[in-house]
Amino acid sequence: MNLRLDFGVVLERWPLFLDGAWMTLQLAVLATLFGFALGALCAVGRRSGPPWLAKLCGGYVEAIRNTPLLVQIFLVYFGLASLGFSLSAFTVAALALTINVGAYTTEIMRAGFDSIPRGQLEAGECLGLSQRQVYWHVLLLPAMERVYPALTSQFVLLMLASSVTSQISAEELTAVANYIQSDTYRAFESYITVALFYLALSFVMRLGFWGLGLVLFPRRRRLGTPL
Repeated sequence: MNLRLDFGVVLERWPLFLDGAWMTLQLAVLATLFGFALGALCAVGRRSGPPWLAKLCGGYVEAIRNTPLLVQIFLVYFGLASLGFSLSAFTVAALALTINVGAYTTEIMRAGFDSIPRGQLEAGECLGLSQRQVYWHVLLLPAMERVYPALTSQFVLLMLASSVTSQISAEELTAVANYIQSDTYRAFESYITVALFYLALSFVMRLGFWGLGLVLFPRRRRLGTPL
């Protein structure tokens, strides 16, 4: 077997890889922000909402967690098109990823909420805090602190899972690699290069979450607890 690698012809197209990496990072950031908001709201709905809302949030979580992400992307892509909504592949990809990660965030945040003792909430009420203040200072932030490592891992996995959005022509990293390998006939080199880009993006996201954790949770910073 004679394997001859030639990365030169692939690396000549480095601007395409940078564009793909930028789109991948944009998708990850948008889905992380909106997915966390959706997941936190659904977790509150499942835990403290009326029965109909708890069942609705529970149905959403089970439906998303028990179907493939690719199928969900196709449902959003073709479903919106059949309803007459003409959206870009980027918008559809961000929406589908948000819906997907929101379900997983719901369960992670619900576990965090369940770890907060009931007496802690009652103490906040006794101190005269409003319901909004109790939810923010006594429930949400402490719960998020406890499940922060799980959340960050889920969001990094989301970034990696964004590769399947290439199936609807979203021009992220995997789509760029597909195009370059078909143009250069250097499949192995193309996918090795794109794998290195994914490794770099994972490192950047984990570093960003580490820095964010230091800002959000000063108690952990003082105690030296890993984030």
